[in-house]
Amino acid sequence: MISRTTSIIAVMGALSLAVLTPGLGQEGHEFMAKGGKTLLIELLGSPPDAARLREITRGRRSEAEWSDTLAGQTSAMSEQQRRTLSAYLAVNMPLLAGALEKAESQGDATTALPPDGREVAWNECQFCHSLFSGHLTQDRDVQAWLNMFESPFHREMKVGAQQRQEFARYSAINMPMRVEDVPAELRF
Repeated sequence: MISRTTSIIAVMGALSLAVLTPGLGQEGHEFMAKGGKTLLIELLGSPPDAARLREITRGRRSEAEWSDTLAGQTSAMSEQQRRTLSAYLAVNMPLLAGALEKAESQGDATTALPPDGREVAWNECQFCHSLFSGHLTQDRDVQAWLNMFESPFHREMKVGAQQRQEFARYSAINMPMRVEDVPAELRF
């Protein structure tokens, strides 16, 4: 018989692995809209075009300016995906000086890219409540999502201002989801 302590340790270990291994916690959850980081990596190819990645990660533009800059390059994306990518770039670019070069020297330039809104949701929200009730079914604008971080239980989260902006913009663009698009096991 497995003790309660052993069960708790196993659950905590699995959660730690999911947090420390980006993307692992997302496997099998393709139902949720892609975040800007994923869309950027797809746009640049695998391996990414290093010159283009360098150009993008050094730019500072508004969402509208990023949308104009990327016009014609994102024809395979839906309007929602273009908006998600433009918002991601507006919040997260330019990267800190030296971040891209450090990641390139370690063999994967894309590791320099900050987490996108989808990653923040997967890695932060599920510790306290389900994604379904706390995120996926909510219809809010950017400011309403940012206001959520002001509640006492959200103020304690270890999520910086940039990640909060990213989460809020991603969520305003991609939520709410249709109930039938969420796997039954996550509808609680």
